[in-house]
Amino acid sequence: MQPDQNTLADTTEQAVRRALADHGRLAVDAWDVAPIADLYLLGLTSHATVNVMLAIENDLDAEFPDHLLHRATFSSVESLTTAAAQVTA
Repeated sequence: MQPDQNTLADTTEQAVRRALADHGRLAVDAWDVAPIADLYLLGLTSHATVNVMLAIENDLDAEFPDHLLHRATFSSVESLTTAAAQVTA
């Protein structure tokens, strides 16, 4: 379930989960996914990965560098959040 945006500060993880909810085409609610769950097993495709990345970049006003553009970066909420935090630091 999506947190109330009026009461919670927007975090990097929320940006990741929002992108997954809007563009990930997951078989489950992105807001309920465990941080280390395998997103590919939950339905994330290579096409959806690109859309998720673009949404995160847009939301955080950042750009993923080439060295982060690999499957492992997009494999879980935790790895995506870590990568997104790196590009916004």
